[in-house]
Amino acid sequence: MKHILRTALPVLVLPTLFALPMLANAQLTGNVALTTNYKFRGQDQDMIGKNDYAKTKGFKPAIQGGFDYAFGDSGFYIGNWNSSVNWLKGNSIESDLYGGYKFKAGPVDMDVGALTYIYPGNSVGNTTELYVGATYANDSFGSFTAKYSHTVSKDYFGYAGAKTGSGLKGRNTGYLNLAYSKEIVPKVTLKAAVGFTNMSSDIRSLGYKSYVDYNVGATYDFGSGLTLTGSVQGANKKSSYVSVANPGFDYGFGTVGQTTYSPNKARFILTLTKTL
Repeated sequence: MKHILRTALPVLVLPTLFALPMLANAQLTGNVALTTNYKFRGQDQDMIGKNDYAKTKGFKPAIQGGFDYAFGDSGFYIGNWNSSVNWLKGNSIESDLYGGYKFKAGPVDMDVGALTYIYPGNSVGNTTELYVGATYANDSFGSFTAKYSHTVSKDYFGYAGAKTGSGLKGRNTGYLNLAYSKEIVPKVTLKAAVGFTNMSSDIRSLGYKSYVDYNVGATYDFGSGLTLTGSVQGANKKSSYVSVANPGFDYGFGTVGQTTYSPNKARFILTLTKTL
């Protein structure tokens, strides 16, 4: 045992000693937010209502928050972000863990990393992606970001049913997002984004089509890290993503009065954010 300790201690301690200069310069930031509706890539994340039928109302409040930890000027970072959700039975929280590396490539800011979406209580939705992003910004043009995320886990938010024995996979689903922002008047920043989700062939075989999402709005800066954002968010291909909202009545000759709801429906969303 002593021999093992003598061997293991240098292995554990030396990397820590080398990391001390970075830790000394580490920067920790946090954020907390309240939103009237949490949409992810254009889709509602609060869907389960009474008797497990889909919620149709536009007001589906969520509380969110997380932190980012930057290792000084090294470019490396880790973080965690969380939100209340309601689209998987037995689960009410989305917890994201991520880490990556930021660096300069001429006038462009690059960002590469990995992100895992975790749903405690129901792991069917767990998904891991690798991402690469590039941002170009200046005072006259504003800020333009292109980011691509690629699914490396067996499934993409449970769409393929990999964990329920479907034999299908959501791996290789890709998501491309283009975002633009610019301060148009003091304290008001215009923001717009469009994204494309390219579902894996297995997911498409189930009838879920690849789709485009959008997000257009503006943010007002109150100062001291407090902002309010109003935006319209949604996605196309609504008919490919529907859930029963009202089962209707079966009179023996067919169902009457059944209604459905698509999480891709456009909504106006307000989000109040405090950066800590």
